[in-house]
Amino acid sequence: MENIDWKNLPFGYMKTDYNIRCYYRNGKWGELEVSSSEYIMLHMAATTLHYGQEVFEGMKAYRGKDGRIRLFRCRDNAQRFIDSASYIQMAAPPVDLFVEAVKKAVRLNEHFVPPYESGATLYVRPLLIGSGAEVGVRPSREYLFTVFVTPVGPYFKTGFKPVDVMITRESDRAAPLGTGHIKCGGNYAASLTATIEAQRLGYATSLYLDAREKKYIDECGPANFFGIRNNTYITPASHSILPSITNRSLIALAKDMGLKVEQRPVELSELETFEETGECGTAAVITPVGKIFDPQTNRIYDYGSEAGPVSVRLYNQLRAIQYGDAPDPHHWVEFIDDCE
Repeated sequence: MENIDWKNLPFGYMKTDYNIRCYYRNGKWGELEVSSSEYIMLHMAATTLHYGQEVFEGMKAYRGKDGRIRLFRCRDNAQRFIDSASYIQMAAPPVDLFVEAVKKAVRLNEHFVPPYESGATLYVRPLLIGSGAEVGVRPSREYLFTVFVTPVGPYFKTGFKPVDVMITRESDRAAPLGTGHIKCGGNYAASLTATIEAQRLGYATSLYLDAREKKYIDECGPANFFGIRNNTYITPASHSILPSITNRSLIALAKDMGLKVEQRPVELSELETFEETGECGTAAVITPVGKIFDPQTNRIYDYGSEAGPVSVRLYNQLRAIQYGDAPDPHHWVEFIDDCE
């Protein structure tokens, strides 16, 4: 552990000591099991491999100045996990089982939680897969729920600095009535081509438009998009957009700060009216967007080389709550040591 360079960690996988597993068989969930193996044994006909029965969550554990470890909105992640699983006909673990598994995984790997103010966090990945063998297109009768953790640095190497993104019209992240609103692997697989192309051209990620008309803003890579205009926090609403827990938190904080909030379809043409833009999610919290390039028109929307004042306030306030440096008026934080 003394060899970990906490301040220079990438956002990537590092082996930790233990993960948690639980199996759904014969119509019920079993007991939580602790494993030190990084590998899962799967039947070659498992539904997760053939029909995409797989959902996951992304969370973080934070070590505060007081040394205590905090989880942020764990029960909201649990409910979204259940919603995702239910939509593609998977058996989902109850909220209490989910929370217990997450806390156990963090507690068993406590020494991998990065120090306070190191710039790193412990990323928590709950995963649910269809493990039963099926050849016909039908839901599995068996499932594996597992939780693993890994210490990570900032999602973008620049940290809380503006990145440039590129609008894509060549591919869609999700269909209007498809799985865009749930957290399943297929959405991310569908985004890889556009993301890699944007990165090849020097941009951090792609900005997706709606699949029907290419008129409305969808998601920004793997994150929700927001814009700031006239003291108003504006973020897209659509069935194909994942309901980001980070975005929901920022909406609440924006209201606390006296900002107006609009969650509605956001037209592409509004980009020229925003004072600030950004993307938000668990991995990056907030990543300000400096420039947005539209390859169809060769237009560049420039929001500056530094994060805007509203983005800075929201970012600082959310992180202060997550680390215990500010009051938690919405009761979002749970402590690992509350449930020994």
